[in-house]
Amino acid sequence: MNKQHLVQLGELYGRHLVLELSTVSTYAANDGKWLPGLKGATTSCTLRKAELVMQWFSDHWPADLDWPHDIPRPPKTKEKAA
Repeated sequence: MNKQHLVQLGELYGRHLVLELSTVSTYAANDGKWLPGLKGATTSCTLRKAELVMQWFSDHWPADLDWPHDIPRPPKTKEKAA
């Protein structure tokens, strides 16, 4: 996992649901400037934050959208998998 993976997931998710990257960032990271900042290389990223956002994407990924093959997907959390 790297910053580009997070931005790629955010952009795919946003295009699919017709959402701006800043809106996806608000949902996934509770910060509308975070994903756009990663994309523009103006924001840093801790491993913990990256893991939390990656997990959010895995838990909320639309069933009718294929997860990118080049990005490892964490298993859904138990409460989301049910």
